[in-house]
Amino acid sequence: MSEPEKAASPRKIPLLPLLIVLLLLAVAVFGDKGLVQVIKLNSQRAALEDEIRRLEDANQALREEIQALRSDHRRLEAIARREFGMVREDELIYQFRTQEKRPAEQGAVVPPEELQGGPDLAPAPAQ
Repeated sequence: MSEPEKAASPRKIPLLPLLIVLLLLAVAVFGDKGLVQVIKLNSQRAALEDEIRRLEDANQALREEIQALRSDHRRLEAIARREFGMVREDELIYQFRTQEKRPAEQGAVVPPEELQGGPDLAPAPAQ
């Protein structure tokens, strides 16, 4: 072959080495220990570290509450009053009944017998 023939023919790229390089690159990116898997694992690790921090904070708050319940009698008393309705021996309890809306307040006609005072407060019958 002469010089002009070499210049005119397209340059041949070795196909086998190119396929091997592409295969290795695909395994490096998409394999079990590839780049995609490493990125997923790093993201998962960051999420787990955040959850660990959150749980450690919750544990610390619970430890502080346990310590307060063991040492602070006023706090324990407040919880007993609020949660269980407990009172001291020398305290009086006042219970107030809530008034239900009576039919007269809703616009209905109430017979005089059903009024709070009974029939004695009803107007005298016409003669």
